[in-house]
Amino acid sequence: MKVKGRLISVALACTLIYGLSLFAGQAPDNTKNNHRDRTQPTADQQKGNETDIEITRDIRRAITQDKNLSTYAKNIKIITQNGNVTLRGPVRSEEDKKAIEAKANEVAGATHVKSEIEIATKRPSNKFR
Repeated sequence: MKVKGRLISVALACTLIYGLSLFAGQAPDNTKNNHRDRTQPTADQQKGNETDIEITRDIRRAITQDKNLSTYAKNIKIITQNGNVTLRGPVRSEEDKKAIEAKANEVAGATHVKSEIEIATKRPSNKFR
């Protein structure tokens, strides 16, 4: 019984070490995003007034109820300040980007929406290295 427990422990340790080695040197570099977030509105700067909260809620509801949008797209950041909406974050496709922008324009008005949505490419899997 002790040998079996040791084998399991060794196997888990090896798996952990192997998994960590796959990601070594691949830490995300968010320097550009962090710099941008110092000069652009972020979600924590969302205004607490009722109108801004309603706009954000209505856009979020429209996005989350759209079954054609990916889960990735449904996690877009929506920041509303004084009736002006900023959309920020990555989506997987141009279609997702256009659909989110259209929903925000419908709720807030096209002149009140600024899109900073980026189309992100999928990262290659490290599964078979």
